[in-house]
Amino acid sequence: MKRWCISLALLQALIVSSAAAQSFDLSVPSIMRGPEHVGEPPSAIRWSDDGRWIFFRWKPGGQPWHESTALYRVRADGGTPERLDDAAADSLGVLLASGEISSDGRSRVVSYQGDLYLINRRSLDVRRLTDTRTNYSSPIFSRDGRTIYYISDNNVFALTLADGGLRQVTDLRSGPAPSEPRAATGQRGFLEQQQHELFEHIRLQVEQREAARERTRAREELAARKPAYLDRNERIASLAVEPGGRYAVVSTASTSQADALRTSIPYWVTESGYTEPREFRTKVGDEQGSSGRMGIVSLENGEVRWLDVARATRAPSDTSTAAPEFGFTRFAGWNDQGTAGLVAATSADFKQEWLWSMDAATGALTLLLTERDEAWVAGPCSSCAGWLPDGRAWFVSERDGFAHLYSIAADGTGMRQLTSGNWEVHSVEISPAKDRFYLRTNEVSPHEQHFYHMRFDGSNRTRITTMPGRQDATPSPDGSRIAFVHSTPNQPPELFVAANRAGANARQLTTSPTAQWSSFPWLHPEIVHVPARDGVSVPARIYRPSDMGAESNGAAVIFVHGAGYLQNVHNWWSTYYREYMFHHLLAQRGYTVLDIDYRGSAGYGRDWRTAIYRHMGGKDLTDQVDGSRYLRDNYGIDPERVGIYGGSYGGFITLMALFTAPESFGAGAALRSVTDWAHYNHGYTGRILNLPQDDTLAYRRSSPIYFAEGLEDPLLIAHGMVDTNVHFSDVVRLAQRLIELGKTDWEMAVYPVEDHAFVEPTSWTDEYLRILKLFDDHLRD
Repeated sequence: MKRWCISLALLQALIVSSAAAQSFDLSVPSIMRGPEHVGEPPSAIRWSDDGRWIFFRWKPGGQPWHESTALYRVRADGGTPERLDDAAADSLGVLLASGEISSDGRSRVVSYQGDLYLINRRSLDVRRLTDTRTNYSSPIFSRDGRTIYYISDNNVFALTLADGGLRQVTDLRSGPAPSEPRAATGQRGFLEQQQHELFEHIRLQVEQREAARERTRAREELAARKPAYLDRNERIASLAVEPGGRYAVVSTASTSQADALRTSIPYWVTESGYTEPREFRTKVGDEQGSSGRMGIVSLENGEVRWLDVARATRAPSDTSTAAPEFGFTRFAGWNDQGTAGLVAATSADFKQEWLWSMDAATGALTLLLTERDEAWVAGPCSSCAGWLPDGRAWFVSERDGFAHLYSIAADGTGMRQLTSGNWEVHSVEISPAKDRFYLRTNEVSPHEQHFYHMRFDGSNRTRITTMPGRQDATPSPDGSRIAFVHSTPNQPPELFVAANRAGANARQLTTSPTAQWSSFPWLHPEIVHVPARDGVSVPARIYRPSDMGAESNGAAVIFVHGAGYLQNVHNWWSTYYREYMFHHLLAQRGYTVLDIDYRGSAGYGRDWRTAIYRHMGGKDLTDQVDGSRYLRDNYGIDPERVGIYGGSYGGFITLMALFTAPESFGAGAALRSVTDWAHYNHGYTGRILNLPQDDTLAYRRSSPIYFAEGLEDPLLIAHGMVDTNVHFSDVVRLAQRLIELGKTDWEMAVYPVEDHAFVEPTSWTDEYLRILKLFDDHLRD
């Protein structure tokens, strides 16, 4: 009996020991091995044409951090996902390539590795149409399904499926068009005239040359295809053939940025042993190149009619000669009949957008919509536009303050708002049956996103997904089912399948995290609201020590998400999942952690998005300061014991917080930080702050480097040395500024092999151990 008791005790000890070995290690080195614990979520979801299989890229947890995602497939009716080896994945590449579906729904044509393939969508038989070293792209069917149009060498070709007949239908040539030689004048003209007068040999050369030119002109007059020439420094960017095969839209881009300077970034740790500089982007306000042109090509004779988009921006009653400067134009698609296209353009200052209906036969542009925003035109679905089967156009606009769906007739009349309310439309597509919209919106709450059906007139909007969190749905080819990626704050994204109808039960197909990671009681952080000084209620996630069974250490940390226009306060999995785990560690050590969706964040409408116009470090910063006050008022935490940290935009805010509001914070860690907005890129910064040469006030009051003299509290600066987004030179310039100001309570950690988004766990670990030490040394009791 005694021996049995000893054995039972030993068994219990072994069980406890085994459970402890299996529990998740909540430490910085463990947390920063992120993808080894939670994997990489299912992505690139594709259905087989027969609807029997779902293909996706995925990496479940438990694999080395540096291993890439692999191609998997799973039966649509359930089962265990099957990883496909490289050979199998390559053999399926044609079937998984995106392509055009024929009007009868039976076939699909794709471009794969430069060649064209025809797929029978019922039998999945594949017919190879080309086998050359020439690249063929953008294939589409003619309306009758007998011809494939595609692009090669910047021209449109037609391939007849019945007999393989091939013809070139456009003759677009890099410019300029040949011109008649100009007669010499002055001294050179005298010499040429003398040669003609004296020598019969010269006169015969001239006659033969003129005869050859005349024959060329005559051939071109008779040719079915008329050559069209582009300007010097102009290239063909895209071609879009209408379904009937009569017209194509050609878009060009300028290759000239002769006066633009690009930043040279040294790569320090290289295979060669030498420092290797590489050139990357320009800076805001530098030469950006022209916006290019758009024209209609007749596929019958090759003639091109260039669209006068600038003229079309003005109403008929507007007689002014001034035309806006365009940032870019784009073609948004042909209607089903091939009689009209949608053309969109954005002004160079990002404050205006236009949408036109374009008549295919004449090139006439009818203005459907002019959007103007005193800040900048954007939103979660700002480039979403297309055609309805009845010939009306649809588009998404923030004209009422939130991104909503509208429709309008092709002649510009009868605009209808199809959705409304204090919520946003995030994605729009037309169902396979072309009988309804498929939408993803945050109608339920700013903190959730769901999949909906809605009729084309805006009626009968029906929520299909029901699980709390976010759902990104991919409909099956016949629209009867959806594969969707779903997540919650404490469960990484997983792939599910369900019938495409309201209330249908969903079946989970993947499990990404390891059992060890899942064994930890991960929090579903409560969403609270911070009262801002201007009366606005600012959403935030909170992690309390009591949530982790710990006592408060009297300190707090505010995390500032990056990107600016990004949402991190929501009920789905965060892209900042390492930080999510790190916040558990902080809470376990007694810190209260606040994660704020400050002004400028995504998900809350136009006014929230543009609240930072001409002043980054304004309301986005005061929301953090008000967060510090919230921690004081609700948890009794002294502002001098509130730390702040974040990366990229979050690093910028951290610098502004320590430089301009030292009374509200006690220490900060600025990671991969913008220190001077005049050194960031054009597309992002030019929208928010205009151009540095035009709006010096906006740049001066928004750039931390101008406020460095305000540093009073301990600061950690961490940056990758091969950061191609926010360049390493940003923090080098700030370091020199701090040195010249005599500031000493700061340190810099540099990471020689890291870009903007760190990759290697050793770099992540070093960085976050330094952050933890900073807070432990300066904030805790």
